[in-house]
Amino acid sequence: MNNRALPSGPVYKLLPCVLAKPSSLLETPFVKLSLSILPLAIFLSVELAFSAQADPAWQTDYKKAQEEAKTNKKLLLVDFTGSDWCGYCIRLDREILSKSQFKDYASKNLVLLEVDFPRAKQQSRTLKEQNQRLAEEYQIEGFPTIVVLNGDGRKVWRYDGYFADGPDAFIAALEKLRKS
Repeated sequence: MNNRALPSGPVYKLLPCVLAKPSSLLETPFVKLSLSILPLAIFLSVELAFSAQADPAWQTDYKKAQEEAKTNKKLLLVDFTGSDWCGYCIRLDREILSKSQFKDYASKNLVLLEVDFPRAKQQSRTLKEQNQRLAEEYQIEGFPTIVVLNGDGRKVWRYDGYFADGPDAFIAALEKLRKS
C-alpha cells in the first residue's frame, strides 16, 4: 500500500482499513451470502419485471374476470381446456396462446380466463364446480374450445377445436370482434 498520509477526518479513518485488507471484508458471512445471492436476485428481478409486462395472467375466477372485462372495456377470452392431457389444447397453448405476439395483444385488449378440466392437476372443489357450470352453460362438448364474451357477458365468438392458422390469424379474428 502507498505510504502517503491520508487526510484526517471521519471518512478517511475507515478508508485505510478497507484498502489494506480487501479480502477480509469479502470473507465476512454476510458479504459472502450477499455476493452469492446477488446474481440470483438480479435475474429474478429482471424476469419478474419482464413477465409482468409481457405475460397477461390467466385468471380462473369467472366473476372477477367478467368484472375486469367490463370495467376495462375488454373482451373476455375463455379457454376451455384439458391442459395436462388434451394434445390439441397443449398444442394451442404452445403454438398460439404462449406466443409473444398473442401475449402482447392480449395484455392490451383481452381478459384471459382458463376453464381447465385437468386429470392430474389438483383443483379446489369451488373451481371444479365453477368450471363444470360454465361448460354446461356454454355447451362445451370437446377441448379446446374458445369462447369470447363482450364486457356485458354476451357471447360474440366461439371456436371449437384447434385453431390451425397460427397466432396472426387468431389475433386478426379477435381484432375483428373487438372493432365490431
